[in-house]
Amino acid sequence: MSSTVAIRTGGSKTDLVNRFTRWMEATPHPHLAIEFSPEQVAGVRFARTGSHVGYCVEPLPKGAIVPSAIEPNVSNAAAVKAAVASVCRTLNANAEDVALLVPDPVIRVFVQHFDDFPRRSEEVVPMLRWKLKKSVPFEVEETLLSYMRQAPRTDGVDVVTAIARLRIIKEYEALLEELSLRPGVVLSSTLAAISLLEDQKPTLLARVSGTSLTTAIVREGVLAGYRCTELPTRADTLTPPLLLEEIFPLAAYYQDTWQEGIQAVRVAGLGNRLQQFVRPLEEEFKCPVRSLLGAAVSDGNVSADARPLADRELEGLVGWMLHRS
Repeated sequence: MSSTVAIRTGGSKTDLVNRFTRWMEATPHPHLAIEFSPEQVAGVRFARTGSHVGYCVEPLPKGAIVPSAIEPNVSNAAAVKAAVASVCRTLNANAEDVALLVPDPVIRVFVQHFDDFPRRSEEVVPMLRWKLKKSVPFEVEETLLSYMRQAPRTDGVDVVTAIARLRIIKEYEALLEELSLRPGVVLSSTLAAISLLEDQKPTLLARVSGTSLTTAIVREGVLAGYRCTELPTRADTLTPPLLLEEIFPLAAYYQDTWQEGIQAVRVAGLGNRLQQFVRPLEEEFKCPVRSLLGAAVSDGNVSADARPLADRELEGLVGWMLHRS
């Protein structure tokens, strides 16, 4: 299996981004990236400088992709294949390497603390699989796994691990391989989008895609928490109380563990409904709440040639683009 399940980000100058970039420095850097979500298939082609030279978005019928870490994801193969083929025609994609962005529920992410941690990868991977055996709903032997050491809050070692079921990853890879594309890097959309965050202060990201909510917290070069949950509704009917209820467990864990509060909140996936959520979130966290892409654009972290992708709210592809630059 040639693909790498990765936390792969970069572009801005935060410690977190630089750490992730160094971690994945040896992985491929395809000039083509394709992202799958429950609503659409999106692709972007990059120039060697990292700037994009074209993109395409093809909508999917409802239920065509149902993200899961366990069960088959593609429910309407004909519709998904047609969308992928259309994106590839538009981007002149053929017989080349491609970065594959999959829905967040497909890749499980864990932040774990170890008193002692081996340095040799041949010892690390079996140990991590053993540690995660009871935490993932599939056999750990049939997985893709990647990990990164990061600075611990206390003594010891903190490790970020990304793990996915091999047969689910192969399901997405097959859609690209049928068109002679070679998936060389596999990551989730939110992990790609993390590069859009500034992490000088504790920042919480809440990203909605389909019926999944991913919450992540970063601070000073550390991924301090990550949680992906299934919502009982989609973004167009999500309410502020329900979003707060789903965000609260990770925020409370962070506040209890780090003995400090969240100082910035970034939100993605709510589109023009964001303003309905700003005041409730600001009242809860007592800090500014902004759109993830809106903040990145206004802070100068998104270049002019990435604006078309930002306007389409393709934060995963924008994050990947920042890495390439």
